[in-house]
Amino acid sequence: MIKIICIGKLKENYWRDAALEYSKRMSRYTKLSIIELDSENNNQSSDLEKEKNKIMKNIDIHDFVITLEIDGKMLSSVELSKKIDETLMTNANITFVIGGSDGLHAEVKERSNYKLSFSKMTFPHQLFRVLLLEQIYRSFKIIKNESYHK
Repeated sequence: MIKIICIGKLKENYWRDAALEYSKRMSRYTKLSIIELDSENNNQSSDLEKEKNKIMKNIDIHDFVITLEIDGKMLSSVELSKKIDETLMTNANITFVIGGSDGLHAEVKERSNYKLSFSKMTFPHQLFRVLLLEQIYRSFKIIKNESYHK
């Protein structure tokens, strides 16, 4: 199973439609769970702590956790597919965590089994969730040796 924990909700219909489309496509390959958590935008130092608590409540002790971090390792689509394939051979669940606008709390990063970066660039959270879903879907297409546009 693939679980995506994300801070913030998809607000515009076009982001929700894109996420739904990739979720439907992925249903051929795996069970998918997307957990949207409210962001804390009060500009207080406790915001990151509150987001951490929400995230950690949704991570099972047996989950293989991949945090999305700007300082994580960058992989090609083929390398990501290998990572997913190898991980699912020994772990029932892969949990991807997308933090809020202030990033991830240190304790969430410590819980991470793998730190992944898509780029040194910063992306809007709503766009990034769609990018992540597309890359996970692409990974399953690669794993199954099925064609998909390049």
